[in-house]
Amino acid sequence: MGIGHCLNIMDFRRVAKRRLPAPVFHYIDGGADDEWTLRRNTDAYDDYELLPTHLSDVSAIDTASTLFGKPIDWPVMIAPTGASKLFHAAGEPAVALAAGKFNMPYSLSTVGTTSIEDIGAIGDHPKMFQIYVFRDRTLTRDLVQRCKDAKYTALCLTVDTPVAGNRERDSYYGMMATAKPALRSVPSMLRHPGWLYRAVIRKDMELVNVTKALSSMKFTDMSVKDFIDSQFDRSLTWKDVEWLADLWGGPLVIKGVQTVADCRKAADAGATAVMLSNHGGRQLEGAPAPVDCVAAVADALRDRLEIICDGGIRRGSHVVKALALGANACAIGRAYLYPLAAGGQAGVERALGLLRDELQRTLALLGCDSVAGLSAGYVRHRA
Repeated sequence: MGIGHCLNIMDFRRVAKRRLPAPVFHYIDGGADDEWTLRRNTDAYDDYELLPTHLSDVSAIDTASTLFGKPIDWPVMIAPTGASKLFHAAGEPAVALAAGKFNMPYSLSTVGTTSIEDIGAIGDHPKMFQIYVFRDRTLTRDLVQRCKDAKYTALCLTVDTPVAGNRERDSYYGMMATAKPALRSVPSMLRHPGWLYRAVIRKDMELVNVTKALSSMKFTDMSVKDFIDSQFDRSLTWKDVEWLADLWGGPLVIKGVQTVADCRKAADAGATAVMLSNHGGRQLEGAPAPVDCVAAVADALRDRLEIICDGGIRRGSHVVKALALGANACAIGRAYLYPLAAGGQAGVERALGLLRDELQRTLALLGCDSVAGLSAGYVRHRA
């Protein structure tokens, strides 16, 4: 099956599994512990039913919206994910270019394989940089200044990684932080010589936004867990969010919160948006699915924060459910990483086109002619 035969996001997953070394595929695909939270992120959408209103004029469907004060063509954004060149040679630029064609926000991760400046130069659609607060605050300050200079629209602080989650698949399959393979992963790597050449010879997978500052470290000798545990500041508090909000001075998103109490603290600390997220099921096992958090946060704080539902989206109908529950937008991670691995920029563009078509079709069948018209009346939780 090639990408032309992919009809939905999970079709791209099957292609990606064939095209990637096993450790790399399972790095995308896996979650923490028993992966209950990972599965629940998508399964939770099945707990909501859509309630159509028939004989409504749906001759034209309007998906336009705004996010971070910028107009976008539809309320879906590219979530920040690390090291995209692990999955395809075209990496982050391919995804940013695809996002530009669909006029949707693109997010670059601190642990990306393309520089802040290179992504900033791609198109004029909104861009967000996902940042961690490192033990060395100078590194964080430098990253913020680079984002200002590159004219990023928003900054996003991830707060759910005081320590790395227990991602057992990485140990089973021998996945390291970047390119250097563990011994058990060598047979699978050898079956993908092109990937191995890019990783070991060309060194395409360097985490360019942090390796310069951390040049004294043998980063490719470290596991993801070791890197997170050694570099991320566990002492982070809401006072640090206030510091970051003041330092940045623009739209600030807090990613990884799930409760009304934490979202209220985010607003009080200067955030303008929250990403309701459990890190794709890769951190705290047993955390709620993001879609289950939307309604309560929206009821309490829709007048103070933009709300982004991040996790588990595989269908356009999932986006509709989250928006009807009160989200301003949804973020996708694996839903673009599988297509990236399957076919580079062309794969991402096809996947985004399919997802947008599903969104428009669902709105028409629901009897709602715009995303702005979605409300709680269109959705209910199954008894």
